[in-house]
This record gives sequence, structure tokens and C-alpha cells, in this order.
Amino acid sequence: MKQIHLFTSSACNYIPKVRLLFQSIRKFHPDWILHLALADELKPEIDLSQEPFDKIWPIAELGIPHWKAWAFCHNIVELATAIKPFTLLRLMELPETSNIIYLDPDTVVFSHLNDIITALNESTFLLTPHLTEPEETLNAVMDNEICALKHGVYNLGFLGITINDESRRFANWWANRLYHFCRADIKNGLFTDQRWIDLVPAFFEGVAIMRSPRHNVASWNLTHRHLSGDFERGFFVNDEPLGFYHFTGFDSGAHDLMVIKNIGTNKSVTMLLNWYQKQTQELSKDPLAQIPWAFARFSDGTLIEPIQRIVYRERQDLQQAFPDPFDANGFLAWWRMQAPVEYPSLFKNGTDSSEIEKLFGRLSPGYLGTDIRPNSIKKLLKTAVSNPKIMSNLLQKTWYILKHEGITGIKRRI
Repeated sequence: MKQIHLFTSSACNYIPKVRLLFQSIRKFHPDWILHLALADELKPEIDLSQEPFDKIWPIAELGIPHWKAWAFCHNIVELATAIKPFTLLRLMELPETSNIIYLDPDTVVFSHLNDIITALNESTFLLTPHLTEPEETLNAVMDNEICALKHGVYNLGFLGITINDESRRFANWWANRLYHFCRADIKNGLFTDQRWIDLVPAFFEGVAIMRSPRHNVASWNLTHRHLSGDFERGFFVNDEPLGFYHFTGFDSGAHDLMVIKNIGTNKSVTMLLNWYQKQTQELSKDPLAQIPWAFARFSDGTLIEPIQRIVYRERQDLQQAFPDPFDANGFLAWWRMQAPVEYPSLFKNGTDSSEIEKLFGRLSPGYLGTDIRPNSIKKLLKTAVSNPKIMSNLLQKTWYILKHEGITGIKRRI
């Protein structure tokens, strides 16, 4: 019998919220097989035997090359999204699997999702756009439409997949892209795993778009989705049963702010948000919510700074010299002794984010591990010798790097 598998991705401290999501799924689809992709280490003392998961996939078991050094290059949000295609590939290997669904851990299901399965029976990919109706005011255009253009047309709080050769091709492509380019870097056209999905309708066959207003309801699309009802009668969106609500940005307060901007007050929305706040406040008392992220510190307990992750991500020489960047005797020792020499501006009092952006705002291939860059450099030089235009561009680029980054900038690209 073909089975439907659903997964989400989080670190250990988010498991209580995952529990809330999975309990809501069990209510309507008790036969679905539920998986947690863990962007964290599963330590022996952590007991998850009573959680509503059928299977847990720690990052170490996802088959990611050089996974530990690669993980160092990401913050917690980037890593939780970067492991999604690798989890997808593992789930595709399971026998008797027909469809795979991903839901963000900050979503809750409020009615059956049978229409999603029906849509997947007729397609390979099922996507939900951030917006399904044009906005009608300039403020809403700026807040919602332009925001979608920056962050991605489709919201990756949901993804539906039918397993076939085309979806396997997609999963491998997505995994390759996120291995190098899963970062929050809107200026360079990247927003974690999400912006890549804009290319899916162009690159792959069998893409369907779920335009039903009842799914992936969130603060950014409430301008055209009228929520009504209550917990006793059930909630409705434009008179359709609410499928799942996406509480993204809830902890920071951004969700409430956008709701107020988009629709002002709505009794049903207020009831739903108050309920989720009460639920998450209780869940925050769970000991699991207090577990520190395993990849937040060096081996000696020193907190890893965001700029340290970026420097390591940008420099293949450091990746090769320190294959375990978490080891305080390696990369951290280099940082304390050598980084002030190579990046003096980072160690001056009053260094602001704009200076960091100036240093590391360029688009780079990120973590390369054992990839051999000199071969590509040799090919480029060989081509440049026979092509004056390429040689001119190469010299201009080299001079720009030398001027702004010094000889260190040249070295780290070689």
C-alpha cells in the first residue's frame, strides 16, 4: 500500500512546537507517517520516545558530505532549511512511498488535507504562493507583493511532492543548490531555501499551484482571505474550512504587527492568535525548549559569532586547514591570532554592519570542502590568454579585489 510521508525541520528547542503541529495532523490523518529532520545533534540523554514522530533524522544521518563543517557555515534558521532537500532524498528511498509533504514547524492543521493529496495525484509538485490575489493599496503592495518578490513567490512553509523521476531530479538539484547557497542574503537574490523554488516551474514538469485560500493562511495574505468561525464551529477562510495556518514570525511579534497592518481587527483571527500564544507559552516551559543548539558554540564553550561563520564559509583555505571548525584549538585559535591581521576593521571599536556587508557582500559559492578550485582558475587563465576581452575583465576584477581586500583577497580566491 502506498504511503504518505510528512516531515518538518527544526532544532531540538523547537520540538514542542513540532509536537503541536504533528498532533494536529494526527487528528485528521492518523495514517500518515511523520518525520522530524533535526538540524541539531540528538544526544543520548534526550528522550523523544513519547513524541508523535515515526522517525527522527538527525543531520548526521542525512548523508550530507562534510556535514559538520558545512553546518558551521549556517545560522540555526539557515541550517534548518538547508537540510530539507537532503531529508527529501532520504524519504524518497523508503519503500511504498507515494507522496511527501513538508510543513513548517510553526504551522497548525485545522481540517483534512485531502484536496492536497488529490492535487498531488495529478501533478509532481504542489506549491503555495505567498499571495493568490493582487493587492489593492500601495501599502499592501509594498508590504506583501514586493516582500514576496524579495523572499520568493512561493512560501516554503509547504511543499508537496509525488515521487517519480522528475521529483528525484528536482531533489538532487535543490540539494546541490542549498549545499552552496542556503543563506539569508536578499541583496544577492538569496533567501535560504525559498528563492530557489521560483525556478521550479521553469526547470521541471508537473508543477501545480494550490490557490485555495484555505491553505497556508498567514499574515501576508489576510488582505484577501477572510477568516471566520471559532473553535466550536470550526474556522473558515472565504467560507472554506481552514486547512492550515502558518504562524510565521509569531515569536518576534512580526506576525501580530502584519495582521494589524493588513486587516486591523478580526474576531476569528484574534481568537486564533490568542490560542496559539497560550499554546506556545505553555510549550516554552517544556525542558526540550531549553536545550541549546549543538552548533552554537566552539568546543571550549565560546559562542560562535555570525561573522566567524561567514569568514569560514567564504574561504576554502580555512575550510581545508580546519576541517572541524568547531574545534577551539583550530579555527578559533586562528581567529584570535590571525583574523585581526587580515580583517582589522572587524576588530575596531564601532565597526557596524555596513562594513561587514562591504567585506562579505559579494556572491560566492560558499562551502566547498574538498572541491578543487585551482583547476577552474587554470581554465579561466588559459581562456583569458586567448581572449583579450576576458583578460581585460579578469585584470579589472583582480585590481578591484587587490584594492579593496589586499593580497589576502587574492589568496583566498586561489
